[in-house]
Amino acid sequence: MGSLSGRLALVTGGSRGIGRAVAVALAEDGAEVAVAYRRDDDAAAKTVAAIEAAGSRGHAYRASVDDLDACRDLAARVEAEHGRLDVLVHSAGIASRGHSVADTDPAELTRVLGVHALGPHHLTQALLPLLRRAERSDVVFVSSVITGIYPPFSGPYAMGKAAMEALAHTLAKEERGHGMHVNIVAPGLVDTDMGQRLVRATLGVDDIRRQDAASPYGHVCSPEEVADVVRFLVSDAASYVTDQRVVVDGGTF
Repeated sequence: MGSLSGRLALVTGGSRGIGRAVAVALAEDGAEVAVAYRRDDDAAAKTVAAIEAAGSRGHAYRASVDDLDACRDLAARVEAEHGRLDVLVHSAGIASRGHSVADTDPAELTRVLGVHALGPHHLTQALLPLLRRAERSDVVFVSSVITGIYPPFSGPYAMGKAAMEALAHTLAKEERGHGMHVNIVAPGLVDTDMGQRLVRATLGVDDIRRQDAASPYGHVCSPEEVADVVRFLVSDAASYVTDQRVVVDGGTF
């Protein structure tokens, strides 16, 4: 994939799931990696240990991305402790509750949009001065195939991801002159805690692995398969790639 040695990456939602897989993948390619997480100190520590086992340096920052002050504080800590940032991956996410538009609680809508849309905007804005200093910087937004299908009973989540993608496409055009690459990765069903909850709620399936036989290539997508796309997008192999949306769903949609 090309060496990321000498580059510093920050991955939100890095304590578990896709974020954790991305953090470890970037470390394997030589990047120093910081992970931002909301509350699970033990999970964050395990991610840092995995980063260091991959031969890199790891850091953990507790911060809720849906909080403007927390985003600004996180950016200030990264600048104070590292003085630079080369890669930013927005992977923090939460699921909506599966209600219809008629039955959606306004508080849920605010919470989901905060994590998926407002938080990435606030954190990116706060980190732009550092990203602009890099000879090349990358921002990757982990979205979802939901923005191509918009199923019923998914309003808050679909709205959040759609707004995230709008931010990504806008940012790509605004910051290209500063050497920034901005791209979107849109997975389908992935074997994560969130994916497990999704199949339990929608299919009544207790084990996501029971979906392997019905999935493309005989298995549900793994977090590592999504991470491999991210590591490509931030590598030298993607030096002329920006403003793209890469779907990772085995051709399902």
